[in-house]
Amino acid sequence: MGRRRVVGTLFLVVFIDLLGFGILIPVIPLYAKFFGANEFVGSLLIATYSLFQFVGAPILGRLSDERGRRPVLLLSITGSVVAWTLFGVAGELGPLLGATNGLVVLFAARAFAGAMGGNIATANAYIADITPPSERAKGLGILGAAFGLGFVFGPAISGIVSSPFALDVLRDLLPSVVPVTEFTIPSFTAAALSAANLGLAFVVLPEPRRRETSVEASAGSRLRQLYDAVTAPDIGSLVAAFFLASFAFSAFESQFIFLTNDQLGYGTTANAILLTYIGVVIAIVQGGLIGPLTDRFGEYRLALTGAAIQVVTLAAVPFSLSWSFVPSIGPVDSGGVALAAVSTPLAFGNALTNVSLNALVSLNADEDEQGGAFGLTQSAASLARTFGPAAAGLLYVAVAYWTPFVVAGVLFVPILVLLGRVARAQVRPATE
Repeated sequence: MGRRRVVGTLFLVVFIDLLGFGILIPVIPLYAKFFGANEFVGSLLIATYSLFQFVGAPILGRLSDERGRRPVLLLSITGSVVAWTLFGVAGELGPLLGATNGLVVLFAARAFAGAMGGNIATANAYIADITPPSERAKGLGILGAAFGLGFVFGPAISGIVSSPFALDVLRDLLPSVVPVTEFTIPSFTAAALSAANLGLAFVVLPEPRRRETSVEASAGSRLRQLYDAVTAPDIGSLVAAFFLASFAFSAFESQFIFLTNDQLGYGTTANAILLTYIGVVIAIVQGGLIGPLTDRFGEYRLALTGAAIQVVTLAAVPFSLSWSFVPSIGPVDSGGVALAAVSTPLAFGNALTNVSLNALVSLNADEDEQGGAFGLTQSAASLARTFGPAAAGLLYVAVAYWTPFVVAGVLFVPILVLLGRVARAQVRPATE
């Protein structure tokens, strides 16, 4: 199989895997509430994936060096099949295990999915194996596109299969032993897609000839590397800013569905539509606008602009729901319209900040340390997605529903300060 076909196949495998993951995004918070969890416990469920991914990724990385990329990809996809199936039968399986309800099953499934969530790291190593250095950035960009598209189309599919019409049809078609709810059907859909993906990868994805081993640091070593990076004079401020940006946005994401459910009464389908819209805006900016904007203004200015936008828009999210001056549009009430209006510049600012900070870290790292630089940002993001939702859920329950969003916006103020500390000599001109 030619290199282009292998890259195309790998793109499809990663896309389908992230599609299954994206389907569960609108489901998980409300599924936890269905079993009696409050917003804090639901936020811990969201954070569990990132925690176990941070711990498990180095193990899978070393395993892919020893046993091969293909077996680890197959193993991680199999983990997705098992995890999402467990999600679907949590209500039935929980009592059989002696639990009062299925919440413990959701946590177990989420932890297992995170531990097996090494697809992206292994896929990146796969690309490094089959592409020369001159084409590696292009190959990694293709995988990044698959990652982004999975998060756009996943929530959209979730909204379709959890709609009242789809559930009524499935109740007539499926055997009575299959639980049919707005939570179980998206779970089963994600599991079915992952199963199909497993078959595809097994049949068409070959084992690459490795150019070199990609030694993954342990979780403890990565924490040490993060500390060293944050205290380093060249990229320390940038890595710290990337961590805070990921922390703040993950806090927003984790509480978004709780907010719309509590204040607007939105269920899985309505939230899926909103999340799909936000994902489309981010995809348009990252896929089409970021290049021309970077050529004109440079990464540094875009990072500053994106952070400044998020200071205002994140803090405005919870209050936009009560803006009486915003008219309703068709079946969408004024609160939903206002939330979509605020989410548009918010998504735009997030796309600018995320891409530009990543690029600035890469630009300020030595040429022979690019892999380590991206590893640092990935580790920072994983830690942020672990602690951000937990802290936000605690604020939501212990203080007030609006506090996680205001705090998330305020966190972008120190990001602006950190960017201001970056020496101008370290920021390459946009024309370079």
